[in-house]
Parts: sequence; C-alpha cells; structure tokens
Amino acid sequence: MASQEILASQKSNKPSEEPETIPLETEPSTPLIPPSKYSNRVVLRTIIERSDGGVGLVGETMVIGGWVKSARVVRKDPPPQLQSEDNDGIVVRPGLKEVGCMDILQNQVPIFSSTSNIFDGSGNYPARAKLQPAPSKRVATSKPPPLILNLLVIDGSCVDSLQVTIEFSDDFPIRPLPTGTCILAEGVLSQLPAQGKHSIEFKVNKILHLGTVEDDKYILSKKRLPLETLRDYSHLRPRTTTVASFMRIRSASTFATHTFFQVNGFFSVEVPILTTTDEGFSAKFQVTSLSAKEVKKEEPKITGDTEALEVVKAAIKEKNNLIQQLQRSDSDREALLAAEQDLLKTKQLASQLEEKEKLRLETLKAANIPEDFFSQHTYLTVSGVLHLESYACGLGNVYSFGPRFLADRRLSTKQAAEMWMVEAEMAFSELEDAMNCAEDYFKFLCKWVLENCSTDMKFVSRHIDKTNLLEAMISSSCERITYMEAVNVLKKVADRKFETEPEWGTELTSQHLSYLVDEIYKKPVIVYNFPKEFKPFYVRLNDDGKTVAAFDMVAPTVGKFITGSQKEERFDLLNERINELGLPKEQYEWYLDLRRYGTVKHSGFTLGFDLMVLFATGLPDVRDVIPFPRSSGKVDN
Repeated sequence: MASQEILASQKSNKPSEEPETIPLETEPSTPLIPPSKYSNRVVLRTIIERSDGGVGLVGETMVIGGWVKSARVVRKDPPPQLQSEDNDGIVVRPGLKEVGCMDILQNQVPIFSSTSNIFDGSGNYPARAKLQPAPSKRVATSKPPPLILNLLVIDGSCVDSLQVTIEFSDDFPIRPLPTGTCILAEGVLSQLPAQGKHSIEFKVNKILHLGTVEDDKYILSKKRLPLETLRDYSHLRPRTTTVASFMRIRSASTFATHTFFQVNGFFSVEVPILTTTDEGFSAKFQVTSLSAKEVKKEEPKITGDTEALEVVKAAIKEKNNLIQQLQRSDSDREALLAAEQDLLKTKQLASQLEEKEKLRLETLKAANIPEDFFSQHTYLTVSGVLHLESYACGLGNVYSFGPRFLADRRLSTKQAAEMWMVEAEMAFSELEDAMNCAEDYFKFLCKWVLENCSTDMKFVSRHIDKTNLLEAMISSSCERITYMEAVNVLKKVADRKFETEPEWGTELTSQHLSYLVDEIYKKPVIVYNFPKEFKPFYVRLNDDGKTVAAFDMVAPTVGKFITGSQKEERFDLLNERINELGLPKEQYEWYLDLRRYGTVKHSGFTLGFDLMVLFATGLPDVRDVIPFPRSSGKVDN
C-alpha cells in the first residue's frame, strides 16, 4: 500500500505532459512532373525543355522510356560526365578513362588481371616476367571500381537526349546496349556539374523493359546516313534526330492549320478521294476492282452504251429544267410544246438504252466476264476544289485537309504521287478576299512554327538551312503583280538568261518565278489575272475576256506553293467554257446545278502542305518531309 502511495506521489509530482496526438495519415505527395496520361512514363520533353533544364526535378523518382542513341562504358570513380555531340555520339570529358574490353575483363575476372601483368599492356613479352602469386585469403585486396554504362536516350518528343546511367550489378551484368535498343526504366534524377552540356542525369534503379536490336543488321547503327538512303527505310527513319524534327514541325503545322480556320469561322469538310470528275488533268490514277487479266477480257464497246446512257440522262435533266423555265415565263405556247415533244423522244431513247444496258449485263454474266465495282471510270482525286464548292454554297466558309494524287512520272524534288493539300472556299467572296486569306494563313503558319517549334527550328538552322526565312515572311507583306506586269518586269532584265523568254501567252516557268522572288522583289510574290488558257475551266472570266481571276503565291526556295481563284458563278459562261474545252458535260451536271439554283460569288485557294513544311525546314526534296513518300516505282511499305 505504501509503495502504491509513493508511486502515486511520484506520478503527481511529474511535470505536466502534452496529450498524445494520433499521427495523421499523410497523403501521397504529388510528383513535380506527372507521367503521361496514357502511360506510366514521363515524356523527356517535359524534363529537358524546362527553363531550368530539369534541375528543379532533381531527386524525383520516375519512369522514362526511349531508344538508345549512343552508349559507352566508363569507370564510376571519378564521377562520369558526358557531353553530347551533334553526330549522335558520346564524348567522355577529360579526366575520365574510357573502358575497353580488356578493362572490363580485368575488372570482372581476376585471372585476366594476373595474366596481364606478364605483359606491359602493349603486347611485348618481358624477359623475366613471372606470375604473381595469388594473394592469401588473409590479405585484404582493394576491389576495383565498378563500371557503369552511360547512355544517351531519346523518345522522339524533342531534339535533345537524356543522359542515363546504369551501374553494373548482379541484376544488370555487363551487356552491350547498341544504338536503337528500347529501354524502359525506373530511377532518380540527379544533378551534374554545371560545366557540361547535360545538367542532369537519370540514375537507373530498375530496368522494366529492354527491346533488343540486331546491331549488325540495324541500318541506323551507321552514323550520318544521307537523307536519300533514309528514304528507303521510311519505317525506321523517324528515330533519327533530323527526321524526327521534320515530323514535329509537320505536326505543329497541321495543328496550326486547323486552328487558323476554326478560329476564323470555317467548317471542316472531308471531300471524296474517289471521283468521276475529270478536271482536265491527264496524269490520274484510275481505280478498278478488276485484275489485269479481267480488264483485258472486257470488250472495248461494252462501256459505250453505259456512257451513252449517262449522256442521255443528263440531257433529260437539262430538258426538264428548260420546260420548267418555259412554264414559269410567258413564252410562246408552241415553244413549250416543242420542248415537251423533245423531252418525250429523249426519254424513249433512254428507255432503249436501258434495255440494251440490261441485256449487256446479262451477256456479261453468261459469258463470265466480270463487272467492275463502279459503272463509270473512277479516279483518285487530284483536287477536292469542286466538291468543296458545293459545301461553300451551303455552309459559307469551308476548308478541307487531305491527300491528293497525281500520276506524274517526271522526277521532281517538289512533287510526289501522293501529297497533302489544304483547300479553302468562301461564299460571298472575290479574288482579293482569297488572296488576303491565303497570305494571312501563310503568315500564321510561319509564326506558329517559330513559337511552338523553337528547339526544332534551331536544330534545322544549325544543320540544314542557316537562313531563317520564317522570320522574314512574318515581317514582310507579299508583292502583288498581274501576269502582264510580271512579264514586263522580266523583259526589262538586261542580263537575263532565261531558258524561255517571257512573253504574253507563255507560262511563267519556275526560273521566272524564282527570279521575281529572289532577285527583284526579295520577298513572296502573288501573281494574278492569268490568261484563261493557263487555268481550269471553272475560274471566273475577267471583263477583258482574255484573263481569268486566278493567282499563284510564290516563296523563296520552294517556288509556287499556293494557287487560288474566284470561281465562275455565271451559268452561261461556265457552260460555254465546258463546251469550249470539249469536256464531258454529263460529268459536270451536278456542278452546274450550283449555278442553276441560287448561284453565289465564291473564291478560295489550295496550299501544298508538304511544300509548306519543305519551306519551313529549308530542305531541297519534298520526299524528306512526307512520312511515307510515294513516287514512280517507289511504294515500299
């Protein structure tokens, strides 16, 4: 009892203590740089292109993934420091010893260390060399410094690479990681001395994935491959720093295109790739579902009745329109009756042709002659302008962005069989409106690329094109001259050596256009009001009866890359132009309907998107900025 009282007394004499607090559960800290939304890896661009070069992320644990750009084994002590080269190599800084195969063997296999003492390291045999006795187990030996693997890793998100360090261990024994190896790893960012190009490195704690490479067969193992060679490996070339930069610039230009038109109230419209319309281009790709043998089995006259039937159907439609006009007017009753009789005869002819067509199909089936998928000749589209017009006449301002095809076998650095085009069409607008829109769009693209691809543009300026044309394009306005003015200006050049003399009625060649841009005006030039013979049938005829409301925009190095026009909205003049050129009228009845029913003035333009990317990068050949270029004899994948 006494002891309990003493304990109670002692307890009461203790100073008052703070009440116990229950520790709160700590919420997991949010990483300074979150991983990609659809992957657990961190994109390298979000590390490397920070304003502090990634130093603010030092100590962060993360997962990174990419492909090995270059690799080298070095000793851990002294601490390694890498310097990246532009030729995809790694340079070890002064004071660090690069490790060769013999160093690795001596470091990992003791007998090699003893055996190497026989020699002086140069392959000479010393006269009195003896093997050193193996050290006693009781004698302490210093362990050689461990080896580390230094990598430069890229993931395609930016120009620069991340320095990655892997220390050899039982979990990761010595093994080569050649160029092109895919690596996914978890680790920590650490800071490097400030004097190096890389301010941070990624120290690997755990390797999550390795995608191996057959080094002797991997084409990108070779350094500095020319762009011409890379065209044959279009599926692998995006892993190169150069092509990856081009593609990021292309991607930014695509986003800028949609941004410009959406912000300015245009609607996006997808025009068909398959078309029956012949816009006067001779080099078209014809589409058929028949094999080569089946095409030969078809008789030449088989398509004759089909085409005749289409002509008659178009005539019936036109005669119906004429009768409706006569019924609405106070015209002669006899003219109306004559028109109705004419329509009746045409319908009878159509009925006869339909019977023949039905008989033809039955004959084909009986003779086992295959029928093509489409009843008319069908082609891959060369231009989507005509189809886009129909939506401009209903929605107002529209644009389309997609591939166009031209079966031109001539070799050209500015042309491929499949190229992407941006086409815009605006209702209630004239030629000058189209020229203004085209120039604004061009400047918008130049500014967007400069602001959103600054690192890639620096790389391009350093390796491809020293002159930065995009800056100059933004600050200057296009010079606008008529075709006649362009001819007169070129005629006045005293020491000109043009292959074709500039005269009225001759087309301006690329040589003429380059001289106007590079030598005379020294900025982009818009040439407009061309002779009608140079432009398609649908371009609006000017009041002089000789020229049409069309324009070409020409820029340095790339030449003509934007064409535009005001379309002919007058039915009679458009119909006359179709007949004048001898075009198959039945193909354009739907197009003439746009003039029959609520015609409106409208204009637009087409920009060669691949040529725009070519201009931004300063490259000479458009095939190097197209992801999978197609040209005559070249479709590898």
